[in-house]
Amino acid sequence: MTILLGRRHVIQGFACMGVTTAMLPCCGGYWMRASAAARDFSLGEIADGIYAFSGAYELMTPTNQGAICNLGLIVGNDAVALIDSGGSIAEAQEFLAAVRRITDKPIRYLINTHMHPDHIFGNAVFREAGATIVGHHNLPRALEARGSYYLQSYREQLGDELMKGIEIISPTVLVDDRLELDLGGRSIELRAWKPAHTDNDVTVFDKATRTLFAGDLVFMGHLPTLDGSFLGWMRQMSELAAVDAARVVPGHGPASAGWPDALQTEQHYFEALAADLRKSIAAGVPLSEAVKTAGQSAHDGWSLFDDFNGRNATAAYAELEWE
Repeated sequence: MTILLGRRHVIQGFACMGVTTAMLPCCGGYWMRASAAARDFSLGEIADGIYAFSGAYELMTPTNQGAICNLGLIVGNDAVALIDSGGSIAEAQEFLAAVRRITDKPIRYLINTHMHPDHIFGNAVFREAGATIVGHHNLPRALEARGSYYLQSYREQLGDELMKGIEIISPTVLVDDRLELDLGGRSIELRAWKPAHTDNDVTVFDKATRTLFAGDLVFMGHLPTLDGSFLGWMRQMSELAAVDAARVVPGHGPASAGWPDALQTEQHYFEALAADLRKSIAAGVPLSEAVKTAGQSAHDGWSLFDDFNGRNATAAYAELEWE
């Protein structure tokens, strides 16, 4: 898969690919390499010195090797920062190889946008490459609470071979509110958000190009997945939309999209889901019945709607009935 966006500078390797958030339910061969059956891994330059990988809209499987979220690279004069590490060691190896085709500058930071396995299972590759791992101040606690479960459940889902080398690695630099990182002639601003997609969401903003890496606060094409606070997510949407970005790299979706227009379909889905659930709650419709119809008017245009809408509706109902 080739990303044809922005200046269309494309670097290709041979790796796993896929896309979807996983929820509740060096490269010389030290770790396993991607299989011959894996799809192409591509990094496209979407702005000056800004690169992104876009995954496919799929559930995590052995076939796609867990490579199911968008990843990013920001190149400064002295060093680089990466946004998320991918869903397997195999994908992370290919990500690292693609980075090295672009630049030999040191990888100073790996920023984990949140806790889900598709975003953090490749961390060990970049720790070994010398990166300092950065994340939300809630991320260490979240990984401690769920790490063992992630390793067990995804071993069943992805298989023993693909899980080789994966470790749960917490950040050593934490974002309490906002944090500015210097890459040499290029400053990037990290922001910790209140509970939304999860309770440990971080965004990354490159000031030079006005590019926002939104993590899973923004979904396009792939239905949003809720593992934090439905009301918290909705309440922060206007604040998120107010970020002075020219483009966004969503956590799932195309490698780049115009901002804030990219937020519209997600906002429409949440508004439809909330309206349906509030109506059901007011009428005394029990959760088991309400979730069957909630949000269905927003079905068109979303991949994996049937996989995640019921979970979203269940979690949202539990919050909305206590408004």
